[in-house]
Amino acid sequence: MAICPQNAQLAARYLVILSIYSELSVVSSHNVTTNQSGLIDGLDAALIELLAAEPKVGVLEASRRLDVARGTVQARLDRLRDRGVITGYGPEVDPAALGYEVTAFITLEIRQAGGHDPVAAQLTAIPEVLEVHTITGAGDMLCRVVARTNADLQRVLDAIVSAEGVIRCSTLISLATQVRYRILPLVRAAAASHGADASGRHGGIVRFTSKIRDIDESRRDFCAPAGAPHAA
Repeated sequence: MAICPQNAQLAARYLVILSIYSELSVVSSHNVTTNQSGLIDGLDAALIELLAAEPKVGVLEASRRLDVARGTVQARLDRLRDRGVITGYGPEVDPAALGYEVTAFITLEIRQAGGHDPVAAQLTAIPEVLEVHTITGAGDMLCRVVARTNADLQRVLDAIVSAEGVIRCSTLISLATQVRYRILPLVRAAAASHGADASGRHGGIVRFTSKIRDIDESRRDFCAPAGAPHAA
């Protein structure tokens, strides 16, 4: 049997790098299942797109469509819900199909003494008010509202300005919606950004793998009997 004077040192180096590589591999495999980072990856994006297209799809069917384990889909869903990425599975409703064909954006000026919250609480009692935002600029709050007709819009405006704390408002009527509310392009962009980061982490694993090969070659060189041919 060949004697390797450097065997202990090489073995120690080999085990250290192998343990680091194993840890990276375990972390990588864990992230495939749960993705604990603050970003989303390609699998998250694919799952979100599938749910957006088919909200009633089950976990088992989603796993078949995405070609991943059922447990992976469930873990990803739980993670996305816990982080607030997925906030619901409700249907998208078009107000125009309900008869509310007029959309308007209303800027409110309010009394600063009372603050925004009391005004917002009163606005939530008006069904035609779909969104309310606190804004910068000349106004204090921005509302997106709908109405059945322009005449009906006046009724909605009267209800809004009657809210305690509202001083005055200005209204912009939407003539056409050029870009509807959308989120999937942003989901894809976030996943693509995560993919670039993941490529860098994968490169680190590849470098560790290469280092292991180098040490393995060194071990064979030291341990091979004199004159013995090297394995191809």
